[in-house]
Amino acid sequence: MEIYIKFILIGLAVAMPVGAITVEMTKQGLRNGFTHGWAVGLGGMTVDTALILAMYFGFASLLSLPYIQIPLWLAGAGVLAYLGYDSIRHSDLPLNSAADKTGKTNASFWRTYRNGLFVAVSPGNLIFWISVFGTVLSDSYQSTGQLSFMIAAIGILCGILLHDLGLLSIVSVTRKMMSSRMIQLVSSLAGVLLIGFSFYFLYKFVTAVWQYI
Repeated sequence: MEIYIKFILIGLAVAMPVGAITVEMTKQGLRNGFTHGWAVGLGGMTVDTALILAMYFGFASLLSLPYIQIPLWLAGAGVLAYLGYDSIRHSDLPLNSAADKTGKTNASFWRTYRNGLFVAVSPGNLIFWISVFGTVLSDSYQSTGQLSFMIAAIGILCGILLHDLGLLSIVSVTRKMMSSRMIQLVSSLAGVLLIGFSFYFLYKFVTAVWQYI
């Protein structure tokens, strides 16, 4: 139980810094409600779970290979640039509304889940998991075995989940107090931030390629 609580706190702490996932979650939470914001978080947690399994089965070292990381920097830049552009382009649409004529929303749960999935598949996230959580989890595995590894992994995921639910609960309450215009401005700002992250990813791609030229 002590191991579980410790790793919940670790997962909660490392989820606090603002990154592309947090920006996309907040944007979706403000524009489309709690469920869509949570879908982004679940997409990110799906990647986190896959990385834990990769570490458990010994495949984590493959993710640190340059010929795997370098294309992911470029792909991540493209995904974030698209999400940022899409956020700015649709920032003036009515909340919970789509641009189609039938009145149905374009923002489906699975689409926002996919966004979270794509944003989380970045070398930055992979390196973070391998370097930080990989060390912690491997130490847990070596010291007390497979059971402790699984307890630690579940604790980390629960910590991230608590962060996501807490953030989206705050966003949901804030959303009720904000005017449509304010939410549209926040959506535009989120788009700018996502594009900023995409430029950072592009910079990392160029510097990585430059080393081999």
